Amino acid sequence: MRKKALWSAAAGAVALTTMVAPAAHAEGRGDIRVVKTVVDGGTNVIVGTSKVIKFPIAITIKDNSGVKGLTHVSTFNMSIGYDFAEWSGSKCVKQSSTTSVCTATMTIDPRWIADSDDIDSNRVAGVWQVNATVKANDGDYWISDNIAQFKVKRAATLTTDASPEPVVKNARLTVKGRLSRANWEDRKYHGFSGQEVKLQFKKAGSSSYGTVKTVRTNSTGGLSTTVTATTAGTWRWYFPGTTTTMQVASTGDSVSFA
Repeated sequence: MRKKALWSAAAGAVALTTMVAPAAHAEGRGDIRVVKTVVDGGTNVIVGTSKVIKFPIAITIKDNSGVKGLTHVSTFNMSIGYDFAEWSGSKCVKQSSTTSVCTATMTIDPRWIADSDDIDSNRVAGVWQVNATVKANDGDYWISDNIAQFKVKRAATLTTDASPEPVVKNARLTVKGRLSRANWEDRKYHGFSGQEVKLQFKKAGSSSYGTVKTVRTNSTGGLSTTVTATTAGTWRWYFPGTTTTMQVASTGDSVSFA
């Protein structure tokens, strides 16, 4: 069983970004520096209940003698200091005589997560930071804290069911659904209660959805509302996400007239 790791986060609040230069706190020897860091191409890292996740951290490094590589990379939740991602390798690509982009691969296995926090591993979702130690060809090194920030979010699912199908024009149509999200403690999906979810409609022949109304999920993540079926088309639910849970749109349910 993988045991939790605890790292010291840099003091003070820092604005969320995928690129930080220079680092919030760093120490080392010589002129080697991290000049840019991008996590997973600038996207959120989404973790579910079973699939092993691998994501890249691209670190641009500069030194007058050239870059040798990475000697340490770590990521962790900025609020509580816990993590469940492991550095599983890296590769450096030379851009010039002084600059290289070293990409670290981070791995998350959902089976590790329940052991990451002895209170509730779900609270490890949220804003994370990256620390790295880099080394130059001439022996210079730099220990960089908070070179980037990104979000690790719990995966979510969303369903839509509109009835009756087909429906009589101008009759009442009931649209139901359910919002669920990954629980990292038992590695199952549970209903996500108390969340505002948008009911959206796309008219037949149209390429885009528009929001019709907003509905709050019940205690089991359920959604239900009624609308007047004035036009044939497709209905779906859309959840914009939170700091700790991914955004998700359900598969559309097309409704025609009887």
